[in-house]
Amino acid sequence: MPVHRPSVPSNQPGPSDASTPPFNAPAARRMRAALGMGPEHVAHTLRVSYGLPYATPDLVTAWERGIASPSSPELTALAGVLWCSPGELIGRPRTLREHRVARGLPAEEVARALGLDLARYQRMEDGGGWRGTERQTAALARVLDLALPDFVAVTDREAELAGLLRSAVGTRWQAYVRPVGKLVPMERQQLERALQQLHQDYQGQVVASLSWGGNSAARQSGDAGRDFLDRIVERFWETARP
Repeated sequence: MPVHRPSVPSNQPGPSDASTPPFNAPAARRMRAALGMGPEHVAHTLRVSYGLPYATPDLVTAWERGIASPSSPELTALAGVLWCSPGELIGRPRTLREHRVARGLPAEEVARALGLDLARYQRMEDGGGWRGTERQTAALARVLDLALPDFVAVTDREAELAGLLRSAVGTRWQAYVRPVGKLVPMERQQLERALQQLHQDYQGQVVASLSWGGNSAARQSGDAGRDFLDRIVERFWETARP
């Protein structure tokens, strides 16, 4: 669903960056209340101290109600007003840009740490997909402090991982330890345990569905299997958790 920002007068500049990280509206509302501030105080500080002349109490209220979402610069400014980090005001990051914003890092700093030209790095953030070398990929995980599931998602390996896992639970899981290990930097023993458990869970669910009997058994088995495979990556991370 598109997010509509309250209209900004034509003689006032709008935000320079239209990207909208996942915003945690209830957290923003709680933090403002804890500081004893009203929306008008937040708006005033955004205007005076952070150079957002279009900020109004109505805009702050719209953010807190989930009617609108702050852009990356607006979120950083709001975090400054509320004395918190940008990461405390966003939901679980999903993209490369969202992880960077959650850490409060400018694109220039990340690009420099990775040894990338800024324009190339920004193309990756804009949807071009991660195209870094092995060394740059390792540096990305360190700079953004990525958990393993986030690392796989941000480096565009999730779809390939899902395909391998679907094959592993339907055939011999042992044949997929090495291919999955190339995508997921995980200890081999831990990876083997996860794949074996995932295979057993899938096969057990399908067999249990078929044993229910009745004319609908095959359909129920198919539904159960499809649901399992649709959430295969999520189940893998749950199973691989130490």
